[in-house]
Amino acid sequence: MALRNVSAPSPVRGDRQPLPVDLDGAGVGVLADIGPVPAIRKARALLKAMRPHQWAKNLLIFVPLVLSHRIFDPAVLAAGVTAFIAFSLCASAIYVVNDLFDIAADRAHPRKRLRPFAAGELSVPTGIGLAAALMTMALGLAVFAATRDFILILFTYVALTTAYSWRLKREAILDVLVLATLYSVRVLGGGAAAGITISNWLLGFALFLFLSLAFVKRYVELLGQNGRMPGRGYSAVDHGVMLSIGTTAGYMSVVILALYVNSDEVAKLYSNPRALWLTCPVLLYWISRMWLRAGRQQVHDDPVLDALRDPTSHLCALAAVAILLVAL
Repeated sequence: MALRNVSAPSPVRGDRQPLPVDLDGAGVGVLADIGPVPAIRKARALLKAMRPHQWAKNLLIFVPLVLSHRIFDPAVLAAGVTAFIAFSLCASAIYVVNDLFDIAADRAHPRKRLRPFAAGELSVPTGIGLAAALMTMALGLAVFAATRDFILILFTYVALTTAYSWRLKREAILDVLVLATLYSVRVLGGGAAAGITISNWLLGFALFLFLSLAFVKRYVELLGQNGRMPGRGYSAVDHGVMLSIGTTAGYMSVVILALYVNSDEVAKLYSNPRALWLTCPVLLYWISRMWLRAGRQQVHDDPVLDALRDPTSHLCALAAVAILLVAL
């Protein structure tokens, strides 16, 4: 395969963009420098690097507000929105840093090679500047507009994600425990920002549910790459163990939900608590279907985002909301 670097001048300033070029049609082989990236294209690349679609995960911040029935309190809602923005900016900064560390591995991945840094649309110095700006805005917003507990939780989130990017994502089992914890930290952050105490029931439920989803993520990645996961601690023989642990964790979250429905705390918040039992079969169906689709490789490698795009998941969420309204 004949390959060479080509360069094309451009009147518009921007980062230089190495792209896959194959001169004889045999396939992509090297990254060629085709000149500066136009300003509009660079702006799009910057936005893509921030992964705004991932901000949907931070909607977990509003879970404590909803379950405490205080979502319509203006002060509480404002605190939740502030926490959401701070977490979103912080998460984007971490994603940029993570992409900078993973450039080599991402270029070998069938989908991740299209990310702005792996594809050469953005340079490493640009990434460093973007991450610094996003983190500064996130921490500044937290310091000036949030509670001390929320600031501590946000710093914990930064510490965990940094440790994950540097090392923990390469450690089998530990990596999914960290991912599950990061989802749970968002719930804790919402409670801290709004001054709502998170119950042990919610913490236990969230930890097991998100542990199951974290295993879905690794399981799908393992199947999608035929058992080869560069930079991860898993091999092809691990998919059975992932399936077993992941499904068990998911069903444990349903057990915790059932125990909560039967607890004395429910009667303090709901006039018809027996109706909440209907959420258990809905969650059982959703978790079982998620794992069934994962085994068929029909799930995106981020199960939370997959759920946000899945019509059946939307119906399950609407059913759960309807049940909560009946129970009020």
